[in-house]
Amino acid sequence: MDVSCAFATSLATPEHIALAEELGYHRAWCYDSPALYPDVWMVLALAAERTSSIGLGPAVLVPSLRHPMVNAAAIATLAAAAPGRVAVAIGAGFTGRMVLGQRPMRWSDVEAYVRVLRALLRGEDAEWEGHVLRMLHPDGFGATRPVDIPVLIGADGPKGLAVAGQLGDGVFSAMIPTQSDAAWRALLTVGTVLDEGEDPSSPRVLEAAGPALAVVYHGMYERGGAEAADALPGGQAWREAIEAVPERERHLAIHEGHLVEANVRDRPAVEAGSSLLPAFTTTGTAAEVRQRVAGLAEAGVTEIAYQPAGPDIPRELAAFAAATSGLDDGVGRG
Repeated sequence: MDVSCAFATSLATPEHIALAEELGYHRAWCYDSPALYPDVWMVLALAAERTSSIGLGPAVLVPSLRHPMVNAAAIATLAAAAPGRVAVAIGAGFTGRMVLGQRPMRWSDVEAYVRVLRALLRGEDAEWEGHVLRMLHPDGFGATRPVDIPVLIGADGPKGLAVAGQLGDGVFSAMIPTQSDAAWRALLTVGTVLDEGEDPSSPRVLEAAGPALAVVYHGMYERGGAEAADALPGGQAWREAIEAVPERERHLAIHEGHLVEANVRDRPAVEAGSSLLPAFTTTGTAAEVRQRVAGLAEAGVTEIAYQPAGPDIPRELAAFAAATSGLDDGVGRG
């Protein structure tokens, strides 16, 4: 198994990626959600300048945010800055679209986008919106075509997995492993490694793992409605606070602080639901985290992408790296 990291991209992320390289992480993935975080491509370019070996890439790109030529040019630029180190993941969009008040894209549209993007990177002509496209960049203006980089598909259902099987080099999933026969199965995980004797409901743990638990409430509400949210500890009060926000701007209230910090509406629910942390996040002692990650490798996950959160990102990166040390030797792809 490859032990990688992921970031809710911030202005400090390039330095955090440099630290991740020193700690031995295999790859650094950065989120693509412009309403919440800095531009993913600018951050990755800065990280490329500060590193020499760690893999780099966005996970996951949301096609509706950019014309395929824009992402093709960005990929080619990063591939030229960090040759042999770039991979990308593309999906239908969850937070990246919902924070804009939109639902995830249709998978047929994602499929069409990926086909055009891959054709452009190969140096071929592709048709988009009724017009022929081609990357016309001369020498010195981007990586020479073909730009051969792996593309993972962020999928957790049959339609997305079908696109991954047709067009992807693997699957990128979040929190729960996707059942897939792909050779490359990346899984995003969040949480914190407990200090010796530390209580999972302590303020430090809630700051580091609470943002991930808040997303559980968000996801339950957006996918399962009021009944699903109310079933969680503190869920009814959380939902009522959310629904007190006018509907036209409710999506902003739901996603504020996504995977960075529990917002003012999230905090009471996170405190009430702290007992759920070990079940819904990778939170536990170093031995428990190691056992959980090893179990994912045995289940077929070939890359774990750990996202640190809270006020001390370096501490989170170092603790997770220490807990999983050696798991990338002789397991899965790594």
